Amino acid sequence: MVEILAVCISERKGTVKHPVGEIRLVPEHGIEGDAHAGKWHRQVSLLARESVETMEERLSAALAPGVFAENVLTRGMDLKTLPIGTRLRIGSALAEVTQIGKECHADCEIRRKTGDCVMPREGIFVRILEEGTARAGDTVAIAE
Repeated sequence: MVEILAVCISERKGTVKHPVGEIRLVPEHGIEGDAHAGKWHRQVSLLARESVETMEERLSAALAPGVFAENVLTRGMDLKTLPIGTRLRIGSALAEVTQIGKECHADCEIRRKTGDCVMPREGIFVRILEEGTARAGDTVAIAE
């Protein structure tokens, strides 16, 4: 089972996201109230807790959900191995994987605060196909 550990948003791009109780995922838009929402291919970002743990070991420090600008923090699936086009049920929403990793911009607050950013290597991005909500404790599953 893949569990959602946290759902996070940020009001400005390039900043650390903060956990919220629930997110509303809107088709062809992303997360209501998140700076990265819009009609493009990187509407929502997901990162595995296992990737964060690797960074915590390197830094010898605990890292809060959202520190790598992930919208959805999961446990239990190697997200970066999912093929582009994989459909995922995130909470009650349906999404499609559009990108694995990304180029980090030069003045990224996350990289400045942590010295590195795992998102460019191991984060995934999806676009929302069907509306729904997600919160910590919900699941992420490959849709049939």
